[in-house]
Order: sequence, then structure tokens, then C-alpha cells
Amino acid sequence: MQLALQRPVPHVLVAPSGCKLRGAQRRQKLDDADASWMSISTEKILLASFATGLRGCFRRSTKRPGVVIPVRASGDIDEALQEADPVLSDMLYRERMRQVRSINLIASENFASPVVFHVLGSELNNKYSEGLPGARYYGGNAVIDDVERLCIARALAAFRLNSEDWAVNVQPYSGSPANFAVYTALLEPHDRIMGLSLAAGGHLTHGHYTAQRKVSATSQYFESMPYTVDQQTGLIDFENLRRQALLFRPRLIIAGASAYPRQIDWGAFRRICDEVGAYLLVDMAHISGLVASEAHPSPFLHADVVTTTTHKSLRGPRGGMIFSRIHLAKKINDAVFPALQGGPHNATIGALAFQLQQVQTPAFKKYCEDVVTNCRALAAYLASHGCSLVTGGTDNHLLLWDVKTDGLSGAKIEKVCEMASIIVNRNAIPNDTSPASPGGVRLGTCAMTTRGACEADFDRIGAFLLRARDIANDVQSRSGKKLADFSKSLLDPNLPERDAISQLRSEVETWATSLSFPT
Repeated sequence: MQLALQRPVPHVLVAPSGCKLRGAQRRQKLDDADASWMSISTEKILLASFATGLRGCFRRSTKRPGVVIPVRASGDIDEALQEADPVLSDMLYRERMRQVRSINLIASENFASPVVFHVLGSELNNKYSEGLPGARYYGGNAVIDDVERLCIARALAAFRLNSEDWAVNVQPYSGSPANFAVYTALLEPHDRIMGLSLAAGGHLTHGHYTAQRKVSATSQYFESMPYTVDQQTGLIDFENLRRQALLFRPRLIIAGASAYPRQIDWGAFRRICDEVGAYLLVDMAHISGLVASEAHPSPFLHADVVTTTTHKSLRGPRGGMIFSRIHLAKKINDAVFPALQGGPHNATIGALAFQLQQVQTPAFKKYCEDVVTNCRALAAYLASHGCSLVTGGTDNHLLLWDVKTDGLSGAKIEKVCEMASIIVNRNAIPNDTSPASPGGVRLGTCAMTTRGACEADFDRIGAFLLRARDIANDVQSRSGKKLADFSKSLLDPNLPERDAISQLRSEVETWATSLSFPT
């Protein structure tokens, strides 16, 4: 389905209408398209995906080198899938339309470019390649080696790193395996680690456990002591962290978070690690795009190892990377393979290589600056309307909205928002009394900035969120405090707020559909 993309903007690659044009006319259409996703020739990089977002529209002529020949349209692929598997075809269509019509405020999500999708669906997927470039356990990997070496070189360049001092492994399947590979490489079973507590904005893989059970495998295999934030300011309490570290004597301290809205003082972590003789692992999964574009201070001056995902603020495929000081590289590589993984996902590595080139462009730097600007605009709007924000605001791509002050829970806001096509997630915040009922909502700006939303648009989004909050309050006034009763009320066809929800959904979907969408 072709959508009318009414507002093409510099951050978004808006594909031309597609495969009805032929030959020189079609190539001219491509040349005229907004190519800010790309800093290199469209003829040289995956012309087909630039045109349609799907592979297979062009092939190279064997008789006339350099000539690109159209062979099939994306519609043909859609029709083939519809004929072969109408159930799956319908699911893909519904998910695409959900994304187009909704406001996505999930801080860990973004929209990848058509070129990324093209490489993910390329012949790179067919090859098995256990091992490292030049040292594989299978033949036929000459091109795969080139692709991985290219990805490695671009990863180091994207973060301004010298290959004499730093190495990077681009094979981790995602961020969680990347973190566990670091633990496997640097620690022995039952060694001690410290990470930010989940309620304070940390991540499960940083050693999360409860009084009832060890939730994360990290806490099962290693002794974990979480550090936390100042309960009044919401900021990392470095004085208490130092006191804990001096008593606990961890082998490794993890800096980084999944829900921390402020810049992190990497130097403060380094000083504590030096004092207790610990490795410093920085998990920059959420902010790696901001770090690459210098919209957030870099951890590389201070860290021993840095991990990241590749699909959040980096806007690439779903994968992971581990950067390490050169003397730790062999341990890291051996932990990734053969200790934890088998063959790498070569199509993901290829797609990441492309995206890491885009990360180095002025357009991407401007995009990340706008992500932060937009998040501050949303925070300012909510604060000006009486909302309570953890730490009082934001320095990065996300903010935490404390809805306990409105008498609500994060889950209730999440449910009403989703009914109105606003996608958010409940999140634990400092001072939560019940882990099962977090009092916060995490809001991120990466995805909607990719779609072209600006500061004024985030004022509009803020207004939508406040309407959803008011609806949630009205529903709760009759259903009571229990989430089960609240959820049951939302399903009642005679719900008095149903018209208000429908009206909000209509306005949200009309506006969201007017934005650009990578296609």
C-alpha cells in the first residue's frame, strides 16, 4: 500500500512511488528523491531498496556491465506472499499500518531505513561463518570477511577510535548477549559486580534480582550488588556507590541504563573503579547514537569495555557490538565465539556496516541533536502542565513521567494510550513501593524524530498524553484502584469514556499518518 507522505523532512528517506517507472526515467526519479539517509551514490548502494524498500527490483546486466535492469516490483513480492501465506501477509500488513498510524514513544525503538532492510534480506543471510575474518571454520567466506572487516572499520570510525587502542566485535546477536559475553570474558563464576538497580533505571542484564529469586542470569552466575540513585534528585548517588564499592569490592562495575534521563559522569565511575580495582563496563545501548554524534559525552576515555545495541538511537538493524581495550580483545572474541554463540548473522553485520557509515554524516548528527531537543521540548510541555518528571527533565532521548502524583500507575496510562494509538511503556521509578505496579511512564523521542516530528509536534504529543491521562483518571474514578478492574472497565462497550478514547485515537492516527514514514 502506498501512503501519501505529506511532510518529507531531512531526517527521513522518503522512497519514490516505485516500480511503475522504467529505465532512465526511473533512475532520474531516484536521483531526485530525498537521500539524507544516504551519503553515497544510490547507483552504487542498493538502488532497488532505495526505490521500494524490498530487494529484487534490479539486477546487474551480465552482458552490459554497469547497467541496472529492473526485474520485478515490490508489489509482485507482496502478491506472492499473499498467495503463498495470506495469514502471515495479513499480519505484516496490519503491523505496518499500526506503525504508520501510531505515535511511537518507546525509547528503545526506532525506524530503520529501506537500505538496512534490503541488506537484512540479502544473500549475506545464506552464509555460515563461525570464527573471525581470516579464521573461519567454513570455506567460501572471502566476501563475508570483507563485509565484517568493513563493519569493524566503520564502527571504530563512527566513535572516533584508534585501532591501535581499541577493538570491536560486531557479532553479538543483541545487547543482552553482548553484556553476558563481557562477563564471561572478564569474570569467573561468583565474581562480584555492581550495576544500577532496575527501579533506578538499570537493566535486567546488570545483575537484577529480587528477594524471591535471581531474575537475571547475570545474578545467577555472579554476585550482584546494585547501586541506586538519590531518592530526592533521581541522580546517581556516587557517594553511596563509592561506599558500597569499598565494602563490596566488585570485580566489575557497570555504568549505563535503560531509563536514566540525564548525562552520565563516566569519569566518576572510572575513579571509583580505580580505587577498588574493578573493570569499568559501559552499556551505552540507549545512547550510542548520541555518543557517536557528540550529543552525549563519550565513555571511551574512561571505560575498559563498551557494549551497545545497534537499533535504538543508532537506527540500524537489531544487533550488538562490544568495544574493548586492545589487550582485552582476545578474551572478548573468545567469549562471543565459541563460548556463547555460533555463526554470526552476516546480513545483520552487513546492514550495520551501512548504517555505521550513515552515522558519520552531518545529517545523522543533526538528527541526534533534534532527538535531544525534541525530548527537552516534550519534558518542558509536560512540566508546564503540572506533570512530575524524574530528575526534573532530560539531557538525552528519554524522560520518565511520574504518574503516581496523578493517582495513577504506569500500566493504566499505557493501556489507555495504546487504545488511542499512542505507544508508551510503564516503567519503574525511584520510590516505587510495588515492583508489580510501577509508577512511571518512559517516553522517548528517537522514533518520532525519525518520522520528522519537531519541537512544536512534541507539544502536540504532550497534549495527546495529557488527554490520555485525564481519560485514565475518569475511568479509575469508577473502576477503583485495582489494575484488573481498570482493565475490565476499558473493555466495557458501555464505557462512558469510549467516545473520548475514539476521538483521541482518530486525531492521533490522522496526525501520525501525515508524517513521513521510511518505506
